[in-house]
Amino acid sequence: MLTLIAAKLLRLLPNQALKTPMLDSEPVTEKKELRIETSVKTADIALYYPSEAAHKKFPVYLNFHGGAFIMHDKEMDDPYCRYLANRTGCVVANVDYAKAPEYPFPKPIEQLDEIFRWIQNNADDLNLDSERIMIGGQSSGANLAAALCLYLEEKGETQPLLQVLNGPMLDFATPYSHKPEPNMWRARYPQVAHFLNLCYVPKKGQAENPLASPVYAAVSDRLAPALILIAEFDAFRPEAEVYAKKLKAAGVKVETNIFQDCKHSFTHLGPKEKAEEAWALIARRIRETVEAPADSNML
Repeated sequence: MLTLIAAKLLRLLPNQALKTPMLDSEPVTEKKELRIETSVKTADIALYYPSEAAHKKFPVYLNFHGGAFIMHDKEMDDPYCRYLANRTGCVVANVDYAKAPEYPFPKPIEQLDEIFRWIQNNADDLNLDSERIMIGGQSSGANLAAALCLYLEEKGETQPLLQVLNGPMLDFATPYSHKPEPNMWRARYPQVAHFLNLCYVPKKGQAENPLASPVYAAVSDRLAPALILIAEFDAFRPEAEVYAKKLKAAGVKVETNIFQDCKHSFTHLGPKEKAEEAWALIARRIRETVEAPADSNML
């Protein structure tokens, strides 16, 4: 009960990323709001249709926002979803997934798996291409994107064409006090991060589960190609670099970019020019994936 109360109090804090977006909001042809029933809970999703239609059936990019697994919602990514839709010619599906502590590990992953399959099964009705689906997220959303790919692989299901991991948090097992946190106050009081972690992985042994901490996963070359964005001064940089090396060693196509002089969540908090560079990179990689021959993404 105390955990839930504390989480609800944290949700009352202002979201700086929502107040000062790094990109201007752009018009799209349509923003379609949907509610998808899942076994975990009802999920709210917004579909952004690009301003210039170049496809009869639109490729899809599923976006998972950040927020330490317990906070924020999909609206914080509204300007970025608009940008990606217009720059890639894809429909961007902005997902408001289930949050901890009400829905701890592995509930959000299970929900996203159901949403992924729902998009595939309902693609025709939404004018989407069920065979060209990509996923990605920032921070906790990047963790869920990586975990979803691992979950799909475990079940022998189709991988997305691309996974975009933006500032991913990929290791719950390593104590936060052992991570290179550049912020003096967060480094001095790792108990806050410890609390956030316990909201998502409250049970013994969950922190080491590869679906919670993908750095411990036994990966295969069947996983989706990855674009990994890393801030130079990010407590999560080492785990992101470890995962990138692990994917490459397994034969997965990986593009890694380290953004100098940047901290965690720089794509949402700045510096602005670095954020713009990062979003342009994500758009380019999505566009290249869409335009590539069907079998080349798995090389």
